[in-house]
Amino acid sequence: MFVRKKKNRSGTISVVVVSKAQGKFREIRNFGTARSDAEAEILCNEARHWLSTYGGQQIFDFEDRKGRELEETVRFLEKIDNVIINGTQLLLNRIYDSIGFNRIQDEILRHLVTARVSQPMSKLATVEYLKSYYDEDVNLNHIYRYMDKLYNTQMEQVQKISVEHTRKILGGRIGLMFYDVTTLYFETAQTDALREPGFSKDGKTAESQIVLGLLVSEDGYPLSYSLFNGKQYEGFTMLPMIDDFKQRFTLGENIVVVADSGLMSKTNVTLLQQAGYRYVIGARIRNESQEVKNWMFSLVKEDGSCYEFTRTNGERLVVSYSANRARKDAYNRDRGVERLRNAYRNGHLTKQQVNRRGYNKFLEISKDVEVVISEERIAEDARWDGLKGYITNTDLPSEEVIAEYHGLWVVERAFRISKGTLEMRPMFHFTERRIEAHECICFISYKVYKELERIIKSKRIDMSVDQVLKIAKTVTTIKINMPENGTVYTKTLFLTDKHRAIEPLFQIFAQENELG
Repeated sequence: MFVRKKKNRSGTISVVVVSKAQGKFREIRNFGTARSDAEAEILCNEARHWLSTYGGQQIFDFEDRKGRELEETVRFLEKIDNVIINGTQLLLNRIYDSIGFNRIQDEILRHLVTARVSQPMSKLATVEYLKSYYDEDVNLNHIYRYMDKLYNTQMEQVQKISVEHTRKILGGRIGLMFYDVTTLYFETAQTDALREPGFSKDGKTAESQIVLGLLVSEDGYPLSYSLFNGKQYEGFTMLPMIDDFKQRFTLGENIVVVADSGLMSKTNVTLLQQAGYRYVIGARIRNESQEVKNWMFSLVKEDGSCYEFTRTNGERLVVSYSANRARKDAYNRDRGVERLRNAYRNGHLTKQQVNRRGYNKFLEISKDVEVVISEERIAEDARWDGLKGYITNTDLPSEEVIAEYHGLWVVERAFRISKGTLEMRPMFHFTERRIEAHECICFISYKVYKELERIIKSKRIDMSVDQVLKIAKTVTTIKINMPENGTVYTKTLFLTDKHRAIEPLFQIFAQENELG
């Protein structure tokens, strides 16, 4: 339908609304006759207003409905101003705000975080992505300047917001803190105050690296992080970070620190005790005194059994036995020994290989100055199959001590998601402040990822975060220009079954800032 001005023989102008269907014109409504162009324009405006208000309702009341429907559809499509594939942006923005990161008054941070969660890439590629998919025009130089600002003024606020939110979703208190470290390498041998070669968990011994310490709560919600020099021994990172965290945030008296045995030394344990921390840490049971070793070898090895040895300082050594672990230990040792036997038969064993690393610990030099495989050492090693130790100064039952320690997988998962899904590496930054800012953005991104995961679970949506994000990437928003009203109508479309399955995630924040 459209407005038509028709000149009459008398010189007047009639204004009517006309429809066209199947090549035929039909007059729908006459709005009167004008004696001048000015009067005609007034009538035309009335007709356009009527058409925009009532035309869509009227079209289905006439004959030739198929033709009229097509005409109306074409007219509607012509008014579409933009179509944006912004499902992930809408969803992640709402998660970002619900955590409280919107208190940081910089939209560039929001863009960098949502882009990293949905499509991690370099800062340059992120600029193109934001423009193409989110219709956000962000300048690359502005990003770099903002990263300097983030490093200088906002990193502390980021961790504060994360802690406050985590405390809230955990019912007001943080009872457990899990700590672990990983290494992040740079594809260069260049060094500085932060980047230096060291023990690499990625096997990149030649490249410079940094050490990342991460502190998370139960269920893996991130609390805090710190960066250390690449050659820093990981065992020296935990106490400074925990002490710093405790000073900045009120945690209560019943915090239990859980850490892997690789982070602990006798000195660290002593310092933990002196600082008044309660802890559960992995024990290096093969380094125990002969008295304790004899006690462990005397234990009845029944699947699921656990035993306690109380030290003079009040510390408890909890030792458990697992049949599955025993089978795994034996299997791994058999494979390692078989590789040694093959090397021995081929004459490839040298004196340099006689050390305590890996399965080379089974090698020794015979009286004939020959490198041989020690069957005695293999048999000695088998005595440890299935045994696992834990040290604690808590009064928790043995079973709970073991359960708390096994919760360390949440930190390992955090590293895996951050390095893999969020692509924390490779890093395209080489100054300390830019590296720190990049890690801060990744920290926020992981927090957003975890919160989305929590909400998906609370809504009983049987999907992973990655599956939800994959579907959200196909959700579009249309913008319809409405010139008569002087507005643009916006509508997010959930067109498929998969779209509708995740639609509740888009709706909940419109109703409440959900945290339970």
